[in-house]
Amino acid sequence: MPSLVRSVNRLAKLASRFAARPASFVLSCVLVLGWLVSGPLFDYSDTWQLAINTATTVVTFLMVFLIQNTQARDTEAMQIKLDELIRATEAASNALLDLEELDEETLDRYRDEYESLARRSRPQG
Repeated sequence: MPSLVRSVNRLAKLASRFAARPASFVLSCVLVLGWLVSGPLFDYSDTWQLAINTATTVVTFLMVFLIQNTQARDTEAMQIKLDELIRATEAASNALLDLEELDEETLDRYRDEYESLARRSRPQG
């Protein structure tokens, strides 16, 4: 893996860990309160409003990609763990290992089959 990709992945992990902590929320609140308190000093000018608008836009834009990166990484790790459980369980069907790669129609057939199995295994009545 090229060093730039590794660096970006490392930065994304650090940023997602930081963003998930209560201290990040507190810091955000302090910054917004500081901005509010500074309003009278700047006569609530357009520049004063532009500062918070620009900051929130940039943070929101970056957070979308950070959340997507974190979610994709977590989903991939979970998929690998599930694949290992299927592979290691003797009675499991190894045909399910790459379900996420199948088309919607095939996925629907598998879902219908497993829903039918679930209904049949419930007590009747």
